[in-house]
Parts: sequence; C-alpha cells; structure tokens
Amino acid sequence: MSVLVTGASGFLGGRLAEMLMSEGEQVTVLARSTSDLRHLSGFAPPRLRIVRGDLTDDESLLDAVRGVTHIFHCAAASTDWAPMDVYLDSNVRGTERLLDAALKASQLQRFVHVSTTDVYGYPDTPCTETGEVRDVGLPYNRTKIQGEHAVWRGSREGLPVTVVRPATIYGPRGKAFVTDIAELLRHRQMAHINGGRATGGFLYVDNAAAAMIAAAQSTVAEGQAYNLSDGTGATWNTYVAALAEGLGCRPPWIDLPYGLAMAIAGAMEAPYRWVKALPGRPMLTRHAVFLLARDQEFPSDKARADFSFVSRVSFEEGIARSVAWVKSLRRP
Repeated sequence: MSVLVTGASGFLGGRLAEMLMSEGEQVTVLARSTSDLRHLSGFAPPRLRIVRGDLTDDESLLDAVRGVTHIFHCAAASTDWAPMDVYLDSNVRGTERLLDAALKASQLQRFVHVSTTDVYGYPDTPCTETGEVRDVGLPYNRTKIQGEHAVWRGSREGLPVTVVRPATIYGPRGKAFVTDIAELLRHRQMAHINGGRATGGFLYVDNAAAAMIAAAQSTVAEGQAYNLSDGTGATWNTYVAALAEGLGCRPPWIDLPYGLAMAIAGAMEAPYRWVKALPGRPMLTRHAVFLLARDQEFPSDKARADFSFVSRVSFEEGIARSVAWVKSLRRP
C-alpha cells in the first residue's frame, strides 16, 4: 500500500503510521510545520514522506493524496472541551476538504474514516452499528456525526469508504485516558461516577490500528461502519484502579451520582460558555460525565466477522505498557 495518514502527530494516527511503516508500507503524513513527529524519527524516505500543511490547505491536501492507494483519516478534535470552531474546522470542514481531494486521487482503493461510538449519543445500552446516530448537543458528538455524514456523501459520489467507530482508545502517548487520568490520580482529583461501574469500552491503540489496516484491505468492509472495542468488559473502576496501582497512586476517593455529576458539570461549563476569553477549562464537563457514567462496551462482532478483528494486546498488557510510558515521562 501507498498510504496517507492524517493526524500522524497525534495518538492513534501516530501509532498507525509507525505500524504501517514497520510492516514495509510507504506512508505519507500531513503535518503542520510545528507538529511534533519525533515518534517517527526512526523512519526516513522513501518509507516516510512528510507533506507540510493541514486540512485547511487545499494545495497541501492535493499533494498529500498524490499517488496514494489508501487514506486513513485520523485527524480530529477529540477533546471534551474546546471552542466550537475548533471542532468544526477539524471534524467537519477538514473532513470535507480531504474528501474533495480524495475524489481526485485516481489510484485510491479505500478511504478509512475514524469516527467514534460517541455518534450514538451515549445510550443507556451500547448498540450495534444499526443503532440510531443521535445528536445530544455536545460539540464533539455533533461534529463527528456531521463528519460521518460528509463521508457517506463521498461514498454516494463513488468514494470507496469504510468508517470505524472506536470506543475508548488508550495506550502509550494517549492523553485523555492515560496522561490526564494519571495527573488527576497524582493530585487526588480523579472522580468516579456511580462508583465507576460503567464499562469503559477500552481499546488498546495497537488493536485499533491493526483493525483499521485489516478493514482497509477487506473488500467486505467497503461502504460499512464498524464499532471497535476490545470487549474486555472492564469497568472504569477496574481501569483506573489498575493505572493507580501501576503508578503507585491511591485510587479515587471522589464518587458522584450521575445526576449530581451532570449538574455540577453544567454549572462548571456555564462561565466558559458565557465568557469566551475565560482562560483554562472546566474541571468537569458533561461529555466526561457521559463517558464515565454510560456503558461504552459497544459490540464489535461485525468487525470480528467481516475482517477477523482480534485484540492481540490484552487489557493487562495494555495497562502495563501505558504505565511504563507514563513513568518514562518523569525520568530526568
């Protein structure tokens, strides 16, 4: 394959690019001049091609898609708090521009779009891929739905697409579910919602990347959407306790019922919505409450049937690697 990976300076895209090049593939990455690509420093041309630009630059997009057979669109604003324009630029407008460029790539065999199980709107019971896509008014959920709509429009225009909907991706270089939680544990600020009993839908980053590579090469997967999780059934309590033990931290002492947590999150968000120039971010967001309180173990049976998705890295090994990476950041 000759591959384009967007978001290669980030978590999932970076690991995907590493794995593809380790397997002998030629990889183009689209990255800003300020992007940190040190994790790819072990690779060089012709294995690695760097195109400087971003999803707002049509010229760099056309350069990036030149000659590629597969596109993996990993770039996204996935934080739980940012200005709406950040989400729109990354998750909607940037996706639309990349799709326009992809339609001009004559050799393209597959466009793999990284969506999220958040598009289902955080239902009480995790659903299959036939579940309703539901906008609950949160910027990430809303713009990822809009990004998916753009991809399906591209499909109707003849683009060979596959959509993957990962649940909770974790592992080395992970921010939201690894380093951020590690920092909260160290400062005794990590909170459980409803005792941490909700399943996290955890997906180790290598397992996510391997699933995407398999989907890209599967003829069955064209025109399809797939949930992705490791299917461990691990709860947030189990996950956070394992991180805490590995890092030598005490487990969370804060435990909030769902209703109270949502009310607190709404109250904390309000000043930031009213005063746009207010620095920092809320300590708790409604998005975070949804993730911590609602079961996230969305079934991946379809991926296992269609392209033999297998979680080769176990939960225990994934935690161990994540802990080792966090500890490495503190070495002098």
